[in-house]
Amino acid sequence: MLRTLVLLLLLANALFFAWTEHWLDPLLGPSHREREPERVARQVQPDSVKLLPPEAASAALAEAASAAAQAAQGACMEAGPFSDADVGAAELAVAELPTGSWHRISVDLPGSYLVYMGRYPTREALQKKTEELRRLKVGFEEVKAPPELDNGLSLGHFHTREEADAALAVAASRGVRSARVVVLAPPRAQHRLRVERATAAVAAQLVALPPTALAGGFEACKPR
Repeated sequence: MLRTLVLLLLLANALFFAWTEHWLDPLLGPSHREREPERVARQVQPDSVKLLPPEAASAALAEAASAAAQAAQGACMEAGPFSDADVGAAELAVAELPTGSWHRISVDLPGSYLVYMGRYPTREALQKKTEELRRLKVGFEEVKAPPELDNGLSLGHFHTREEADAALAVAASRGVRSARVVVLAPPRAQHRLRVERATAAVAAQLVALPPTALAGGFEACKPR
């Protein structure tokens, strides 16, 4: 009985060793415990990687540019938005386009104004002021951004200076003494350069334009 047990243990060890060395793969199929070189060889797939000579690489780039131009042909394309300060450089970048093929679209954006109290040096000072505003029954909210206004209080957010000044006067009439109007953003113009329907020649020129001066380059027009 003991001899049989020893023989069975020796046989089991031999079978396990053969399995770890993949000698039984023809009979049992590949084991799931693959070695690292085999896994890497399967993932890399060297046959799918091709190195192109410079001439072929240039041809591939030209083909991609041609495909992009064909996609842009006949479509409405635009670049932007641009501020008053940078729209001039953008228009210089498109100066080589045919006259009349593009135009500027400008939109006047409202300003952003805050009736503001603060900035308070401590949270305790801020809490004291909020208790005062509650007693006066004046609505407010805490300001977190921009950083220079953190730990302050807003009594209202407005799009025009006139609205903000009127709200400040109302707050003063209710006993608020330390509020003021803060300009978050003045009224400004926003500009876009648009090509309504790009011909084949214009589309090819749009693709070739440097994107740095064009806020990333031309793209499909966005619905307004």
